[in-house]
Amino acid sequence: MKKRLVTAVALGTALTLGLAACQQAPTTTTGTATPEFNAAVDKVYNPSDKKGGTVKMAISSDWDSIDPGDTYYGLSWNLVRLYGRALTMFKPVPGSEGNVLIPDLAETLGVPSDGGKTWTYKLRAGVKFEDGTAITSKDVKYAVERSIDKDVLVNGPTYFDDMLNWGDYKGPYKTKDLADKAIDTPDDRTIVFHLKQAFGGFDYLAMLPMTVPVPAAKDTGAKYRDKVVSSGPYMFDTNEAGKGFTLKRNPNWDATTDPNRKALPDGYDVKLNLNADDIDNQLLSGDLDVDIAGTGVQPAQLGRVLGDPALKAQADNPSVARLWYTSILPTVAPFDNIDCRKAVEYAADRTGYQAAYGGEFAGGAIATTMLVPQIPGYQKFDLYPAGADNKGDLDKAKAALTSCGKPTGFETNMAYRAERPKEQAVAESMQQSLARVGIKLTLKPLATKDYFSLYVGKPSYAKDNNIGLATNGWGADWNDGFGMLSQIVDSRVIRETGGSSNLSIRIPGVDALLDKAIAEPNVATREPIWGQIDKAVMEQAVVLPGVYAKAVTLRGKKLANVFVNEAFGQYDYLTLSVA
Repeated sequence: MKKRLVTAVALGTALTLGLAACQQAPTTTTGTATPEFNAAVDKVYNPSDKKGGTVKMAISSDWDSIDPGDTYYGLSWNLVRLYGRALTMFKPVPGSEGNVLIPDLAETLGVPSDGGKTWTYKLRAGVKFEDGTAITSKDVKYAVERSIDKDVLVNGPTYFDDMLNWGDYKGPYKTKDLADKAIDTPDDRTIVFHLKQAFGGFDYLAMLPMTVPVPAAKDTGAKYRDKVVSSGPYMFDTNEAGKGFTLKRNPNWDATTDPNRKALPDGYDVKLNLNADDIDNQLLSGDLDVDIAGTGVQPAQLGRVLGDPALKAQADNPSVARLWYTSILPTVAPFDNIDCRKAVEYAADRTGYQAAYGGEFAGGAIATTMLVPQIPGYQKFDLYPAGADNKGDLDKAKAALTSCGKPTGFETNMAYRAERPKEQAVAESMQQSLARVGIKLTLKPLATKDYFSLYVGKPSYAKDNNIGLATNGWGADWNDGFGMLSQIVDSRVIRETGGSSNLSIRIPGVDALLDKAIAEPNVATREPIWGQIDKAVMEQAVVLPGVYAKAVTLRGKKLANVFVNEAFGQYDYLTLSVA
């Protein structure tokens, strides 16, 4: 998510930013705009108040889950706002204000007490589920409770798991008869969260889809994804596993309880597992409106789009707080030896990595750190220079191989998400560049849907299948060092059951620095700690940074109210409509 955080600090700052934000969707007029390049960056393209029509979306992979409590792709967090309402949300506007939190299901942002260890929210009056039953604070409480059971709901972040004062409570599936002391619901509209330690950024956790209410009587555990109960303006009409789903209007959504959504389209049609190049072609022809992955035009069409003024006018090229990188797994031999990991760092052709994402203009600058430049605390450094041409330092790579006892190289497997041509291109570039020093890669395409839950995010699978390298990518959950780093560098989020986005970083000193940063109340003292964490990770050579992300994305020809939401680094799916 992509992704934004104030940590255990500036309670006043967090509240001031949110309460100053106007709870309004973009101001619009009715009309037809003239397409131009970057027309949806920092502004609304083709504003319109016209109702009706269907927004047609597609993605080249399957979904991790449409269950709000079991999802961790930024594209999913972006879309879930159509059928689910969390306690808070990012303001649906272009520009930097898109990083500002506003109330959603709650009336206001959270009210802290006990020095920031307790947070209280009051729900709006009159909100209902799709069947007309009233949404209460108990439905929100239950939603958060169920999300912490990562044996059942394997996807999703561990913020609530780690930060709330659960005691022995393990969620409703395992400890049904044990009282939850972390969350109180003194009445049907009030919910109170109790934390282990003060955390000034709790409103960011309240934004997570894990706070989208779930009626306990209709929860079916892992199968809830088959029939999610809506609390937003749209509800599921059809849902075919592996093929797609459609959304239609929720007749029990009341616009007077929801100042953040205009709900202009009549519905949404989302196709899954389409060929990525076909998606680009259908966007260019007008048969599709949005590539919901939001990662940009594929290499096959990129030159055509940038070379044709008419097609380029249909495109945007935003910079986002996202890093494309490769995890180097120290649990898989011979990467349990740091010098074998360093050999990969030195041998990789970074220009090939960049080319896989479309070059510097379209894909982004070559990365040398885990933190991206947009994040406060970022420090520019390069511990493994790749030569003057950035194609790799083969002499240093060979010296590292000698130091790790593999002077002629070794064999390992490299995983990538099968439905993503850019990740395939990364893997192929790595295969070619590492072969120059004798490191032989066998490439393993794995399904995007289960990439983290069943495959590379499951330590036993990676080790048993000799997955030494795995393509990865991360957008900040919110634009701050904690929102960028915590779920990808903290060893405590790694789960044997799978689902972690941290594939390779198991450094006790990094965990300690994270705890230090969370507890630090002074922003000027706290922000440099993120840079220290970044350097500590890179010193262990467990990550090969690839590209500080950009993407050339296409706007469908019929779309209105299009803009890039900086909080997601994608078009804002909540505001799209058909002109």
